[in-house]
Amino acid sequence: MQDFRKLRVWQESHALSVEVYRRTRRFPQQEMYGLTSQMRRAAMSVPTNIAEGCGRRGSRELARFLSIALGSSNELHYQLLLARDLELLAPAECQDLEARVEAIGRMLSTLLRKVVAATR
Repeated sequence: MQDFRKLRVWQESHALSVEVYRRTRRFPQQEMYGLTSQMRRAAMSVPTNIAEGCGRRGSRELARFLSIALGSSNELHYQLLLARDLELLAPAECQDLEARVEAIGRMLSTLLRKVVAATR
């Protein structure tokens, strides 16, 4: 078991979750149970799965939770594009958040590769 808070990918994904919550506050009320909720869940799922994986025993379980986190980051990436196309996010806002999601995805992929290699 390792302290997930020390992982840079967890720190970055936590900060992104906070930012997604802040930016979705401005979304229309009718989106509360639609896109707002989905974006918040996907954003929160990334650091949540990293934390849960770090609390599990063994590299295989950690790898499984990192894979889920990577899937959630891809889900959030699409939802950002949808929010932009629905004009709920300005293009510049979307680009900023997309860049952060992409960086987190790269960090997750690198960490996942290292964890999988350690299981062999």
